[in-house]
Amino acid sequence: MTTAERLIESTRELLWERGYVGTSPKAILQRANAGQGSMYHHFTGKSDLALAAIKRTALSMRATAEASLSGDGGAYERVRAYLLRERDVLRGCPVGRLTMDPDVIADPALRQPVFETLDWLRGRIGDILAEGRERGEFDAGLDPEATAAAVVATVQGGYVLARAAETPAPFDTAVRGVLSLLAARRTD
Repeated sequence: MTTAERLIESTRELLWERGYVGTSPKAILQRANAGQGSMYHHFTGKSDLALAAIKRTALSMRATAEASLSGDGGAYERVRAYLLRERDVLRGCPVGRLTMDPDVIADPALRQPVFETLDWLRGRIGDILAEGRERGEFDAGLDPEATAAAVVATVQGGYVLARAAETPAPFDTAVRGVLSLLAARRTD
């Protein structure tokens, strides 16, 4: 792995663990096992490096979500696969957690990949639900866009509840709840 790659990966981990403010250049360099000038050799500064790390995290999250959402089965099964996929619930969502970081939200460049990723997820799930409704898997009253927003909100809120309780149980309960609501709209 190149020094630039180590810096990006170290920053990704630190942002997930500590947030932007808690991710100092010194901590990044220590985690990456890189020399003092290497960050500024590859990036213009902490913000530039954080942006590269956030973009990488966003791409990774999209790929992981897409693997579940593009799997076998109908719309319900694919959304179910996304909701039930393996997660490190107590660590939270590496993208969603950035929404709670005031420095990320205050910086339009850092905020953009966070917004785009969550917006993509809502849109992708909404498209799947719309396809399912069109194929007759769900009743005509299902609102794909609103339901997709509820699915994403349930996952993100489930992370918060689980972290507060220090157990994945609230996340699991929230997921089961949204699945039961979605199952109630199925026509088969």
